[in-house]
Amino acid sequence: MRKQATSHKGGRVVVVTGASGGVGRATVRAFAARGDRIALLARGREGLAAAADEVERAGGEALVIGVDVSDAKALDDAAQQVVDVYGRIDVWVNNAFTGVFAPFTEVTPDEFRRVTEVTYLGYVFGTRAALRHMLPRDRGTIVQVGSALAYRGIPLQSAYCGAKHAIQGFNESLRCELLHARSGVRTTMVQLPGLNTPQFDWVLNRMPGRARPVAPVYQPEVAARAIVHAASHARRREYWVGGSTAATLLANAVVPGLLDRYLARTNVDAQQEEGRPDGPANLWSPADGPHGRDFGAHGRFDDESTGDSPQQWLSRNRGRLGAALTAGAGVLAARRLAGLVRR
Repeated sequence: MRKQATSHKGGRVVVVTGASGGVGRATVRAFAARGDRIALLARGREGLAAAADEVERAGGEALVIGVDVSDAKALDDAAQQVVDVYGRIDVWVNNAFTGVFAPFTEVTPDEFRRVTEVTYLGYVFGTRAALRHMLPRDRGTIVQVGSALAYRGIPLQSAYCGAKHAIQGFNESLRCELLHARSGVRTTMVQLPGLNTPQFDWVLNRMPGRARPVAPVYQPEVAARAIVHAASHARRREYWVGGSTAATLLANAVVPGLLDRYLARTNVDAQQEEGRPDGPANLWSPADGPHGRDFGAHGRFDDESTGDSPQQWLSRNRGRLGAALTAGAGVLAARRLAGLVRR
């Protein structure tokens, strides 16, 4: 499926995978507000059509391409379509994913493979498609949308955690290669917290209860702002979004064994609530396909979600914060030294 752009106005040329719902949907809105030209890549017809309308109402320009990111050839073709229409790709955001909420022993080999192909190999194939057009120009930015689970595995999401860990390692390797080549192409990663997205109503779920994000829950617009910022400041290797992400990653670096026991005790219950999923699982086919509906960006957790993240501001401004702290420490040291001299 393809929707031709109507003009060639200004702004960056941005590709977003998984653009039909959740974080991807919020991200295309955020890029559109800047007047960017955005290629929307996903499987679902209803979500893509609604996302394109939102982009154009926000002042951006939309090019809709229906694609399954686990198909490397299809992603190469999609990238070529973008270049055919807009002449280049400035930013590529890898965001599409799928998952299974179940104990590892209850996930079939085919299901585990499918999560890996979409959530990990989809990023690999998307990155390769982007580089094919960015490297000859020696310009461009690739943003890998990650998670706290890229560093810290939790129960009931073994396939997803494995894929996010793999993305982290892959991205580090690629970044080193680009730095070695002194390339003008940049890659960065954005590690996200629990978010209020529709995925918890369409993910394949074998838990007794209805799937939910681990609290605290953030609105997808928090993630979208971080992704848009990272696209313009890609010299940073990664960004952490949300206090829970920072706390989790720091605890995992310092006391990983203790964190294993804490998560074993708390996170099985923390990822479910009473009830059963309402919608169809999207593992093999999109929940917003021909017989589905548009799910939008938000899930069912608006009442408990926050749209602010002070930690995100600190992450984006750590250079200025560090300079301020250094200057403050210098002033304090000077005052102490002056006091000693006077004595």
